[in-house]
Amino acid sequence: MIEDSTPDRALAIFAHPDDPEVGCGGTLARWAAAGAEVHLVIANRGDKGSFDPSTDPDELSAHRAEEVERAAAVLGLAAVEHLGYPDGDIENDRALRERLVEIVRRRRPDALIAPDPTAIFFGDGYVNHRDHRQLGWAVLDSLVPAASPLYVPGAGPAHQVGLVLLSGTLEADAWVDIDAVLEQKVAAVSCHESRLGEDPALVAELMAHRAAEEGRRAALRHAEGFRRLRFR
Repeated sequence: MIEDSTPDRALAIFAHPDDPEVGCGGTLARWAAAGAEVHLVIANRGDKGSFDPSTDPDELSAHRAEEVERAAAVLGLAAVEHLGYPDGDIENDRALRERLVEIVRRRRPDALIAPDPTAIFFGDGYVNHRDHRQLGWAVLDSLVPAASPLYVPGAGPAHQVGLVLLSGTLEADAWVDIDAVLEQKVAAVSCHESRLGEDPALVAELMAHRAAEEGRRAALRHAEGFRRLRFR
């Protein structure tokens, strides 16, 4: 199905810098352009996102945080929150769930995007990052059953998110048309030079190819695919 609704308020929760831009940057841009108040949460510092052993993790983390802010401005997001977990250290524990519940109750989104924790093996050459899986489960556990006011009573008034879109899924059943905002998505992804290099033409080619592949699955020119959940 085509998901063409626009929420009044939306929240995206992802593990590493560049995850949201690659996975759902077009959807976030489309919503923001249509007037939605869109907030982003980045759980990890991005301190291990380099294959150079001489890299200073703190310097890399600071640089990647700046890239997140630049990309958020390109997409038109309202604000970004950084939770500050070192890469590889996400645990779906009570402390993280309580932090997420507080954010959801404070931002009160109508729609939320997060990683699909059930997506593990992508072919025979890639295993989904543990941080993605742990964070995805923590987000879902913070929505159901934590929408009840009896869970985390000190985190503010309870809130039920209506629409949840899981990104990076192997079981997409909903697609968002991003043809009109593809260039904006490419520009946001290109902000992450430390991770993706400085070849904008290559970034544009890869993002367009991926969006076209998803688009074909939904009879659209360019799209992002999600696993869709409705809670009300």
